[in-house]
Order: sequence, then C-alpha cells, then structure tokens
Amino acid sequence: MARAVNFPVVGREGNVVRVQGCPEGIGYKEGVPNYLILYSAQLRAPHTLYPIPFSPLKKKDFPNPISLHPREDPSTLQVKPLYTMNRITRVLMLLCGWVTLSGWGFFAHQRINRLAVFTLPPPMVAFYKKHILFITEAAVNPDRRRYSVPDEAARHYIDLDHYGDSILATMPRYWKDAVDEFTEDTLKSYGIVPWHVNTMYYRLRDAFLLRDPDRILKMSSEIGHYIADANVPLHTTENYNGQLTGQDGIHGFWESRLPELFSDQYDYFVGKATYLENPQLVIWDGVAQAHQCVKAVLDEEKELAERFKEKKYSFETKGRQTVKVYSKEYSKAFHKILDGMVESRMRASIKMIGDFWYTAWIDAGQPDLNLLIDYKPSEEELLLRRKELEEWKVKTFKAREHHDSSEEAQ
Repeated sequence: MARAVNFPVVGREGNVVRVQGCPEGIGYKEGVPNYLILYSAQLRAPHTLYPIPFSPLKKKDFPNPISLHPREDPSTLQVKPLYTMNRITRVLMLLCGWVTLSGWGFFAHQRINRLAVFTLPPPMVAFYKKHILFITEAAVNPDRRRYSVPDEAARHYIDLDHYGDSILATMPRYWKDAVDEFTEDTLKSYGIVPWHVNTMYYRLRDAFLLRDPDRILKMSSEIGHYIADANVPLHTTENYNGQLTGQDGIHGFWESRLPELFSDQYDYFVGKATYLENPQLVIWDGVAQAHQCVKAVLDEEKELAERFKEKKYSFETKGRQTVKVYSKEYSKAFHKILDGMVESRMRASIKMIGDFWYTAWIDAGQPDLNLLIDYKPSEEELLLRRKELEEWKVKTFKAREHHDSSEEAQ
C-alpha cells in the first residue's frame, strides 16, 4: 500500500469537503466505499463529481486531516473507473498539489514563452511584444484545463518506454502511420505530445491566415506550452514522477524547484528564430533529446539521495504555510550534477517555440502583424475568412498526391 497523504480540512459543503492544498475539494460517494470524488471547479453540479480510485476513508464523517491511501491495484475496484489509475492519479496530484506535474511548472512555462518572443524577426516582434503579458500568462492555460477537458492530459507527454527500448528508432513520426501501427486508443493512453504539437502548428498557421489576432495569441501561447513539455525528460517516460523507483516527487523537483532556484543564472541568448522545413520531425528531435536524459535524471538523483539522507529535505514558509521542500543544499548539488541539463532544456524550448511561431507565420504568407496590433475583426469578417480558408484547404488537398494527415489529428 502506498504512503498515506494527509489533507487538513478547512470547510465542507454537504458530502464535499474543502481541504488545504486542494481547492477543488474531496468528497465521499454514498454507497460506493472504494471511491472518492473530486469536486469540479468548472461545473459545480452533482453530475460533475468524478470518481477517483482510492481506498475508503477511515471514517465516513471525514476525520481531520483526511488520510488518503492510493490503491496499488485498481483492478480490485467495485466500480469501473473513468480513467486508468496511472492517468487519474496524475490529475489528482496536479490539482491537490502533491507534486507539480505541469511540465516545467507555471514559473518556467511563463518564462519560456516570454523569452521566445525575443527570438522573432522585426515583422513579428512588435505584435508579440505588444501582447507579451498575455503570451506569458496564457502559457499555463493548457495545464489549467487538464482536469476539465477529458483528452487534455495526454497532450502533455509521451511514455516512450512503454513501447520498448528501441522505439525512438521505429516509432512512426506521423499521426496516421502511428495510428495504423498502434491504434488511436493506445497512443492516447500513453501520450501524444509530439503529434499534438504538429496539430497546434496547423492551428497557428490557420490563425495567421485568418488574420485573427486573438486566435494567433491563443495558439501561440498554447503551442509554446506543449513544445516546452515535449522538451522535459520526465514527460517522456512512464516513470514520470519516480514512482516506479522510489523517487516520488522528482518530477516537480526537476522542472519546478530547480528552475525557480537557479534559472536567473542561465544564458537565454538562443539566437533568432529560423524556418523549419518539417515541424513534425523537429518536435520529435526535441522529444528524443529529452528522453535521452531520463536515465541520468533518475540515476543521479537516487545516488545523491543516498548521500544526503535526512538532509535531502527542509521546511520553507510560503505565504501562511510551512511546507516540506527539497533543501537548497540538495537542490544545488543535484543541479550541479546535472551539468547544465535544465538550462539546456529551457534554451531548447525557447528556441523551438520561436521557430514554430516563425514557421507558421511564413507558411501563412507572412501577413502584416503590425496591422493587427490594435485591430479586432468583426464576427462577419472572421466567418467569411473561415469559409475562404476551408475552401482553400479543400482545393489544396485535392491538388496534392500526398499529405500529412497529422494536420487533422486529435
């Protein structure tokens, strides 16, 4: 049985309680003792209470603190879960703050998107700098909807090791080919981040074609998030939080704690954005480079933990809470052992995001973005442009002998 996690109760609403560190709330489903329910922040109605596969509370009336014991074998559940234990646990951990599983954490995601703006050429940079606050803040939107959108979580990672040791050499890079080989259900069960990045590239290109500033900014911000996730080593493995090797918490340690402590020291001069001949292959290169780091991340941390023992953790005050964190000494030692890995992955993310933005703009015919800085098209204009875009796509599709079906994937 996995270690219990305690949540102090701070309030309750019927069968749903508010607990410290989890504003969504945790509830008990009457008549189904093997389930807890997570109260949705987006849709506050009974049918939005989702079953979570955990063993029952010790007391029905919610002791304080609540003690949760994650099941090791979800097959023994009395009610069929909505998601597999592996995936729903990621979501619950994300919402309740057990560990940051958000791909770089909010801090790093926002910094990466912001710095990518400065890779852009003069015809683009004025528009992006004008909206740099939005580009920065919206970088974390995909993580905010991971719980409310059923297919969202799989867009942030790919568990390459599920497919075998040599999968990087054999995995189809294009969505249709991958579906033919593994089925769509299998791919979505183990993550689709490289294919989703390609989908987002087409959406951004179309936003430029429509000359829709709001959609350009939304797609730019969100593709930045997925590209950054694809460059994180622990987003490419089933052992994403060290849970298979007794290293629980390493996910947030690597991509949140280390950047927050040391990223001010990094060199962010990554050069100017360049055109990508094949965006789909480029994102796969990023995934491959990230995956090559997985063994070092896990092995080095395990060895370091043996040396530090109880000095691995310390306590810090954040707001009104005192929280247990990886100590600064331990973090510094691990960061030094990684020898620039975190900085390298952040730099790769920044440059790649700029390249994708630039490529989508070029492929859309280089629309004049300066005209869009203070421009908001009417709904009638956008409807007409969407119709024209769809007509253009049909003609282009018919004219091709081959086309990359990943444009329509997911």
